[in-house]
Amino acid sequence: MDSEKATQRWAAFARDTNETKIQLALNLDGGAFPPDTDAKLLAAVTEGHASQSSKSQTISVNTGIGFLDHMLHALAKHAGWSLALACKGDLHIDDHHTAEDCCIALGYAFASALGSATGLARFGSAYAPLDEALSRAVVDLSNRPFSVVSLKLKREKIGDLSCEMVPHCLQSFAQAARVTLHVDCLRGDNDHHRAESAFKALAVAIRTATTRIPGKEGEVPSTKGTLSV
Repeated sequence: MDSEKATQRWAAFARDTNETKIQLALNLDGGAFPPDTDAKLLAAVTEGHASQSSKSQTISVNTGIGFLDHMLHALAKHAGWSLALACKGDLHIDDHHTAEDCCIALGYAFASALGSATGLARFGSAYAPLDEALSRAVVDLSNRPFSVVSLKLKREKIGDLSCEMVPHCLQSFAQAARVTLHVDCLRGDNDHHRAESAFKALAVAIRTATTRIPGKEGEVPSTKGTLSV
């Protein structure tokens, strides 16, 4: 986060390991994807249940884990991103590597697309309800990765995503994105609702934190004068 990107805040990213193969493209302001986005990824953006296209956003998420697709779709939608993400993971083992690696890759892409926090709000907070569930998220574009996540999910799984992986996904994103985030589900009976309200709250908090502030161009939002070290 050491140089301000005055125009496009986007990134295309590939992450290949023995456990997962991920292609990802992200535009923090919605709209088009970067010109170096993988052609196969672009060709698949209309496929799958977690795909949505509008005049301001294009979203396509296919991780192989339906509920994770649903959460990342909600995150992108309410953060105002265009996001294309495709993953082939070792789901014959379990969901851990796929869920973790997708969120690490998304975090890296976020940090790359964001560049510097110069001229940005830096902090963002939001509440998001989903029926009886209510979650709060607070974000700091601090370049100091840290996370505190308390969702208190009760089920073993939601769909094919282990409930223990839901907070771990948020933690993995924070680590790779180099942000501080606090996400708490304050109330709710249904674990699907609790998790989804948390991702939606995080999305709105991120959208606020990454907002460009008119008149603050070139200014570092820190008393230290830097957020790069």
